[in-house]
Amino acid sequence: MQFEKIDRETWTRREYFEHYFGAVPCTYSMTVKLDITPILESGRKLYPSLLYYLTTIVNRHAEFRTAFNAGGELGIYSEMVPSYTIFHRDTETFSCLWTDYQPELGAFCDAYEEDLRQYGQIHALAAKPGVPENSFDVSMIPWAAFEGFNLNLEKGYDYLKPIFTMGKYQWVNGRAVLPLAVQVHHAVCDGFHVCRFVQELQQAIGA
Repeated sequence: MQFEKIDRETWTRREYFEHYFGAVPCTYSMTVKLDITPILESGRKLYPSLLYYLTTIVNRHAEFRTAFNAGGELGIYSEMVPSYTIFHRDTETFSCLWTDYQPELGAFCDAYEEDLRQYGQIHALAAKPGVPENSFDVSMIPWAAFEGFNLNLEKGYDYLKPIFTMGKYQWVNGRAVLPLAVQVHHAVCDGFHVCRFVQELQQAIGA
């Protein structure tokens, strides 16, 4: 993983960043419906497959990899990895795991299963240690097919990474439809970028 610092003097997004980060701090969320029928028909596990497709599209576009590093420098990570929640039924709590990105679906799913085997029974917020700074957050709420979802972060105006929340899928006219909430910072990501992300995500899934 590499981190390329942004030269704000020559950055084509400088004016927009200064406006939406400093003058008018603005984050926003958009909830869309994904057709996940191809995943279910393939017999693959849903959660790791969606994690793979989300990370693949995140890694395709710089606006979803733009962040402040541990030193407070603004830049773009060469690659992001998903940090995701798993649920513990016995305590009704959750833990966070993360899995290194693999460019091939099967390899990523295998890595996910290994992380789940090693750390899935640990009842702690950060069950797998060493969460990398080039990670982004993903949650699954499989109990409700929500129409909208928004996170309220106390320091959200300083947080540039995307956050993804998925819900329960439903069958609509013979297709499995899953809600996906995408939360981003307007300083680095416009509506065009989110819409392109969703379109490419749906194309990757195959519907």
